[in-house]
Amino acid sequence: MARQGIDPLDGRMLRLLREHPREGLLEIARRIGVARGTLQARLDRLTGLGVVTGYGPDVDVAALGHVVEAFTTFEVHQSAREAIAARLRAVPQILEAHIVTGPGDIWCRIAGTSNQHVQQVIDQVLEVPGVRRSTTVIALSAVIPYRVQPLVDEVAGPPGHRGAHRG
Repeated sequence: MARQGIDPLDGRMLRLLREHPREGLLEIARRIGVARGTLQARLDRLTGLGVVTGYGPDVDVAALGHVVEAFTTFEVHQSAREAIAARLRAVPQILEAHIVTGPGDIWCRIAGTSNQHVQQVIDQVLEVPGVRRSTTVIALSAVIPYRVQPLVDEVAGPPGHRGAHRG
């Protein structure tokens, strides 16, 4: 996907929306110093471009009782990838899955209530036709949790600088 141009005002808007997700657009516009209509137009443009992809609350899976996070790579028969991906989507404990390069084929992030629960999820996937083997590591702690704002800031450019899109 081509990089979408955003400017420092877009970056500030996205930061405030992430930091204060329950605050209304009028208040966010006031904080930034633009009209509500301007903010709405920018948000609509970024949503239309696919830069903004959602508005839901962030959920802490550990608070839901899934305190173990594992990263598992599955080696699969290439011809079965689509069928395997469909089966992976049906497993609620698989938070994300990616086709990757390197020694494995599909990388999954798994949430479990215990190490044994994670093992049950892995065993369930290993029963899927076309899945050959798995390799798993258990996360001990998150040094940097999932984040996007530093990247948004880099792409948007420094505050006060318009048109920071770099080719």
